[in-house]
Amino acid sequence: MRKALVLAVAALALATGPANAQEKKQLVIVVKGLDNPFFEAINQGCQKWNKENTSSEYECFYTGPASTSDEAGEAQIVQDMLGKPSTAAIAISPSNAKLIAQTLKTANPTVPVMTLDADLAKEDAGLRKTYLGTDNYTMGARIADYIKKAKPNGGKICTIEGNPGADNILRRAQGMRDVLTGKEGLAELKGEGGWTEVAGCPVFTNDDGAKGVQAMTDILAANPDLDAFGIMGGWPLFGAPQPYRDLFKPMADKIAKNEFVIGAADTIGEEVAIAKEGLVTALVGQRPFEMGYKAPSVMLDLIAGKPVDDPVFTGLDECTKDTADTCIQK
Repeated sequence: MRKALVLAVAALALATGPANAQEKKQLVIVVKGLDNPFFEAINQGCQKWNKENTSSEYECFYTGPASTSDEAGEAQIVQDMLGKPSTAAIAISPSNAKLIAQTLKTANPTVPVMTLDADLAKEDAGLRKTYLGTDNYTMGARIADYIKKAKPNGGKICTIEGNPGADNILRRAQGMRDVLTGKEGLAELKGEGGWTEVAGCPVFTNDDGAKGVQAMTDILAANPDLDAFGIMGGWPLFGAPQPYRDLFKPMADKIAKNEFVIGAADTIGEEVAIAKEGLVTALVGQRPFEMGYKAPSVMLDLIAGKPVDDPVFTGLDECTKDTADTCIQK
């Protein structure tokens, strides 16, 4: 009889254990792609929140398409997650802002929606409750400050961007152009403030580091009098660090003398080491770990109907060769 009772209890535990594990409601984070170390830092922040909140009825759930270039895949994941009863709220980093906006319109979600890292276009902002992440316009403006300080009289520049539909990258590029020229809203630089964007620029890399380095190689070959690169995401540096080094090591003296200037986004992977080597003029970095760590708490406030600021900005870390050892917030 006792043996039968023990077996019955064990069977009950097996039957209820997985169900209990699945009872947690999910605070979903959907990123552009799982192949990008920037988003892995967001995941690490999400997992830290889970470790600190093991008794919560909620869990942070991180997901996204395998590749950052898979815009349709991200939209499908958003649609799928919104259809799951376990989803209590969702934070999205839109790879293609317009596509994600249309997905939200079609899904008509009943759970709180926010954006993370990248926002929707201004006209679609009503589809989400808030944006958590970098002040992307200011980030681009700070990159421009470093470029302008090094080249106060202007010159020829090429802008390296990511996905043509990524609102966060477009805002950075606009911030850079506005500060370089002193004029707002220019889509292309044609001598304003002394700056001209060369033919073939901006270059859209679709967040592919190797593609970014190859594009920069081609632009330099076609424009030997180029003065600067403005890189709106760190893909060439953290995605293809050795090819990047190989390209710019011969130009290290010119970079040191501000004869050639590279202002780049992010402080991911080997970027800070590259700055210490003097192969970039300045980095303006985001705080993705902080984004992933804060997102669940913001989603819980939205679920509870508490007032949440819009936007909720995380800070920036600025690194040069001289500050590389101390520039990252701990």
